[in-house]
Amino acid sequence: MISVERILQYSRLKSEAALLIEDNRPQGHWPKNGTIDFKNLQIRYVEHLPSIIKNINCTFPGKQKISVVGRTGSGKSTLIQALFRIVEPREGSIVIDGVDIHKIGLLDLRSKLSIIPQDPTMFQGTVRGNLDPLEQYSDKEVWEVIIFLHAHNFAENGENWSAGQRQLFCIGRALLKKSSIIVLDEATSSVDYATNEIIQKIINAEFKNKTVVAIAHRIHTVIDNDLVLVLSDGRVAEFDSPSKLLEKEDSFFSKLIKEYSMRSKSFNNLAK
Repeated sequence: MISVERILQYSRLKSEAALLIEDNRPQGHWPKNGTIDFKNLQIRYVEHLPSIIKNINCTFPGKQKISVVGRTGSGKSTLIQALFRIVEPREGSIVIDGVDIHKIGLLDLRSKLSIIPQDPTMFQGTVRGNLDPLEQYSDKEVWEVIIFLHAHNFAENGENWSAGQRQLFCIGRALLKKSSIIVLDEATSSVDYATNEIIQKIINAEFKNKTVVAIAHRIHTVIDNDLVLVLSDGRVAEFDSPSKLLEKEDSFFSKLIKEYSMRSKSFNNLAK
């Protein structure tokens, strides 16, 4: 009975937008700069519930590293889902390099973005198959990434791979794809500090000319970023460089840093 109810539930789900809109396709080199404009963006998951994202207006400059921070429920993940059109806006728009992403097909949009998620997905099969599951790249290109990641010593089928090794593979996919926009969805929240340092160094070196949008779990990792977007209750609380926000002791960002430091200190005391 439960299985039947679940089938009926899925059959009533609204279909996603079209994969391609032939009379409105972006140029092949799009996006080149990677500038992201959020214009009066409002998002809610269910029509009768309050909005999760509330009138967000801001611009992520191209080829810069922007972190999105905020307490649980502030709207961080929803903003990233909107970028990939996993959720559609109730009002407003997202414009990337002059193209309204809601007026193009999902394939044209998603194929141009790369994401390194919190929980990376691995496929049963070869190392090469995991890096290039759609077989879009040459053996030479894939092998260069494998050597760069030191992944030639990894076991096949992802057996006994650590969280850090799985994240490295997601970084490898992004390196192959050469997207102008890279999204990090709390990508290092489940790895140890040593692995986090390695991953951060790779991101800083290999994606330095890309637009990097990172949801930050470890709040101290955003200090060296170009900009920080602080969300509170689905609204923009602050948007500036980390250094400028830290100059104000009463800023949202300063308070988040202090809260994180206190939690880390308490955790270390308990671990002793």
